[in-house]
Amino acid sequence: MKRWQSLLAGFAVCLLGISLAESAQAFSISGRSSTEIEWYDNADGDTAVPAYEYLLLNVKDIDGAGLNFRGYGRIADDLANEVDVDSRLYYAYLEKRALLPNLDVKLGRQFISTTAGASLMDGLYLKVRDLGPFSLTVFGGGDVSYYANYNAKDLIDGVELSGKFDDLQVGLSYIQRWEESELANELIGANANYEFRKMFSLFGEGQFNYLSNSISYFNGGFDYHRDPDWSWRAEYLYSLPVFSSTSIYSVFAVDEYQEVATELSFRHGQGVRSFVKYTREIYQDFSDANVLEGGVEKIRTDRLSYYLAGVLREGNDGQDLRGVRAHGSWLFNRYFRAGIGADLDVLERRIEETDETSSSRVWVDATATISKKINVEAKVERAESDLWDEYYRGRVRLNILF
Repeated sequence: MKRWQSLLAGFAVCLLGISLAESAQAFSISGRSSTEIEWYDNADGDTAVPAYEYLLLNVKDIDGAGLNFRGYGRIADDLANEVDVDSRLYYAYLEKRALLPNLDVKLGRQFISTTAGASLMDGLYLKVRDLGPFSLTVFGGGDVSYYANYNAKDLIDGVELSGKFDDLQVGLSYIQRWEESELANELIGANANYEFRKMFSLFGEGQFNYLSNSISYFNGGFDYHRDPDWSWRAEYLYSLPVFSSTSIYSVFAVDEYQEVATELSFRHGQGVRSFVKYTREIYQDFSDANVLEGGVEKIRTDRLSYYLAGVLREGNDGQDLRGVRAHGSWLFNRYFRAGIGADLDVLERRIEETDETSSSRVWVDATATISKKINVEAKVERAESDLWDEYYRGRVRLNILF
């Protein structure tokens, strides 16, 4: 009986929010409740039945003067007691714009993203706007990890300065991470984006690892988009792994990875887009590899939507790949949509001798719309590979907007 209590509690919170929204005068409540049940075979061949209650909650103008609350999380349990599934709080924070002139504040669990790094943080976020062309952001608090026990000595703090000068946007950021009260990471980031007469943009961003005195990340290139029917993008990527200074892996040498890519994108009438992309993967201790991708996609402008994409990877050191992805769906009426999809991958490894393995996944999915605020989603798939026996999995989700 306990496994249902968490799900019922989630429904109770949802219903309470709806009733409060109807009676509230100074503030408004909106959000979404998603109740989901899955089933699949675990590694031992036993069927697991995880159940989730996701709740997205937005409360606006709590104090009648612009104080808002935003929260999103899930309560989870396996109804068959076969696998461990975790309840999680993704974010929950209070925000207030213009608490003081040009000062925005967030307090609580929130996602922090800068060029220097990103994290889920329990803490305080302050942003001062309109400092001439600049904005200054300062934040700090607990560094949240879903894969380890929460530790009050795991901390994060940082600062970001961003500015806009006509068609040029620039940013400079700095982040520190602490593990068990020891300095684990110290990272500096910089980014810039220049738009030239709505014809093309030049962009670049990089990250510097101060503790190891090395560039850990850089991505830069250009995007030509003058013609609305086609665009061309080219970019260069450099990446070097960043390990915590408290980790044993920080003392080992690591290989850098580089990538040069170019992509052409075309627009074919209303809702149809195709692309072709070439990537050169550059390795330090292995032969380089060439990757060619292409595909076409149609978003729903009438009853039909679909996508079809393929990838071909070739390299002298093996791990060649041929893959195809496809999905199509049909809107029968305003109440029901159904689709079918398939993935197929063929991987060739040449370590001692050529070994080819394949994997495939086929699925059907559907959405039934009960009203503007209630719908049901369902999906059943069959997966099979040369390494694993075939298995089936599925899920059903009830979404309620309020």
